[in-house]
Amino acid sequence: MNMYRLHELALPIETDEAALRNAAAARLRVRPDQIRDLSIARRSLDARKKTVLSYIYTVDVALGKGVRLPKSVLAKTERTPTETYTVPESGREALPHRPVVVGSGPAGLFAAYLLSLSGYYPMILERGDDAVTRTKKVRHFFETGELDTSSNIQFGEGGAGTFSDGKLNTSVKDPGGRGRFVRETFVSFGADPAILYEQKPHIGTDVLTGILLRMREAIEARGGEFRFRSQMTGLSTSGGRLRAVEIGGRERLPTEAVILAPGHSARDTFRMLENMGLKMEAKAFAVGFRIEHPQAMIDLAQYGRADARKLLGPAAYKLTHTAKDGRGVYSFCMCPGGYVVNASSEAGHLCVNGMSYHARDSANANSALLVTVSPSDYRSLTPTGFEDVPESLAGLLFQRSLERAAFESAGGNVVQQLFSDFERRVPSSGPGGYASCLKGRGSFGDARSLLPDFLSDDLAEGIRAFGRKIKGFDRPDAILSGIESRSSSPVRILRDEGMEASIPGLYPAGEGAGYAGGIMSAAMDGLRVAEAVIRRYRQPAAES
Repeated sequence: MNMYRLHELALPIETDEAALRNAAAARLRVRPDQIRDLSIARRSLDARKKTVLSYIYTVDVALGKGVRLPKSVLAKTERTPTETYTVPESGREALPHRPVVVGSGPAGLFAAYLLSLSGYYPMILERGDDAVTRTKKVRHFFETGELDTSSNIQFGEGGAGTFSDGKLNTSVKDPGGRGRFVRETFVSFGADPAILYEQKPHIGTDVLTGILLRMREAIEARGGEFRFRSQMTGLSTSGGRLRAVEIGGRERLPTEAVILAPGHSARDTFRMLENMGLKMEAKAFAVGFRIEHPQAMIDLAQYGRADARKLLGPAAYKLTHTAKDGRGVYSFCMCPGGYVVNASSEAGHLCVNGMSYHARDSANANSALLVTVSPSDYRSLTPTGFEDVPESLAGLLFQRSLERAAFESAGGNVVQQLFSDFERRVPSSGPGGYASCLKGRGSFGDARSLLPDFLSDDLAEGIRAFGRKIKGFDRPDAILSGIESRSSSPVRILRDEGMEASIPGLYPAGEGAGYAGGIMSAAMDGLRVAEAVIRRYRQPAAES
C-alpha cells in the first residue's frame, strides 16, 4: 500500500477529522472518499496571527485500491518514509552472566527494556524505591520536610523525569527511529497516543507511575529482574576489565557488562568512579531559578484569545537571550499549569524543579530560568578548599555549594523572591498579586544572594528581554524560587565508539553520564548503549 506524506496543511484549531481529510484530498486532487487511511505524523500550533490560530499538520495518507495521483501531483508528493526501529543482531562474544543496568531512569529503563526484548535477562539495580512507594515518600517530604536521601524526586523508579511532567521534547536527530520507538513504547504502556504527533508531547507525572509499573512487569515477564533499595557502591575488576558490581557495600554480583545510567544527582557514584580512576571530565551546565506566572497571563500572551485554552490546553513558551557578557540565558523544562517542587536529594542541601500532572490544571505556569556556567567559571566560584577537588568533580562541588546556601537561606524551605525585589537587591516578605504553586515548604526572602552578582544580573537582563516577547513576563511580582542547579549533569563519563568507558565492560548512558538532557534524549541514549552490548555479546543463559 502506497503512503504519501503531506506537509504544511494549515487548518483552524477547531478543525475536525473530516476537514483534515478534505484538505488532504484537495492537496492530492482526489475525492475524500478515495482516501483509505489518514494518520497525523506531526501537529504544531501556529500562533503568529492571534486572530487566526492554526494547527500545521503533517499527515500520512493511504489511497484506496486503484486510485492514482495525477502525474503533476505525484512529482511533488513525498512517499511516507520508513521509520522502523531495527534492533541489531546479537554478537558472538560469550556473556557468562546477565548484564546489569544501574539506574531505572529513562536511559536505564529503555536499555533494560531493549535487552529484555532481545533475550538478555537484565538485572536492574535502583537505589530508590518503586514508583508507588517513592511517590508516597515524596508526598511525605512535601508535607513534613523529612527527606529520604535514597528515595526522592531524584532517585527511584523512573528517575528524575518521573517528577518533571514527562515532557518528551528533544532536538536530537533521529535517523534510526529510536525516538519513535520510545514514544510508541510509552503509548503501548498507557500514554496518550497524541504524543506520537504533538509538537510538545507530555505524559504527566500522575500517568507516568502506571506506565513505569507496566514496563517493569513487561521486563520481568521476559526474565529481567528489578532490585530496589540496591545501590551500586563499587565495581570489581581483574585482568583489565569489569568482573562484578558491589551492592550496598556488602554483596558482590558477578557480571561482564554494566550499563551505568545513574542520573545527574548520583554524586557519591561519581566520587567512587573518580577514586577508581575512571576517565571523566567536568562539563558546562546551567544554574538559576524557577520563575512563576499566572497561567491565564501566559495563555493570553501566547494565544491572544481567552477561550483558546479550552481547545489548546495551557500555553507553553521557550525563550532564549544572549546577555551583554555573552552568556546564554534561557527557559528550560517549562511546566504549563504546573508546580514548583522541592527536588532535594541530599541532607542540608536544597534545589528546585518543576512538574505538571497530566491535566496541567494548576493556576500557574513555571519554568527554569537558567544561565550557562563553564568549568572555568565554577572553579573560580566555589568556596575555599576547592583547590584539592579533582578537575572532573568541579561542577559537582559548585552545585553543592549553591544548594547548601539555598538550604541555609530559608531554614530548609524553598527561598522565593519577587522579581522587583530581585532587581532592587532587597528580600521579599510575601507574594504580590498571585500565590506560588509550590510543592513543599517555601519562605519569601533573598533568592538573589544565592548566585554571584554577575549571574543574577544576567538573569535579570534575560527576564527583561523576555518581557518584550511575552507581555507581563517581567511583571514586578513574578515569583522566583531557588535554586535550580540540576538542569543537567556537571560530569561526563568518557566513552569510546563502542560506548565503553575506560574500564572495559562499563557502558555509561544517559543524562547522568553526560550524554543527554531530558527524558527523550536519555531514553534514546539508553537504547544506543544497549545496542552496543547486543552487538558485542550473545545472550546469556536464562538461569545465570
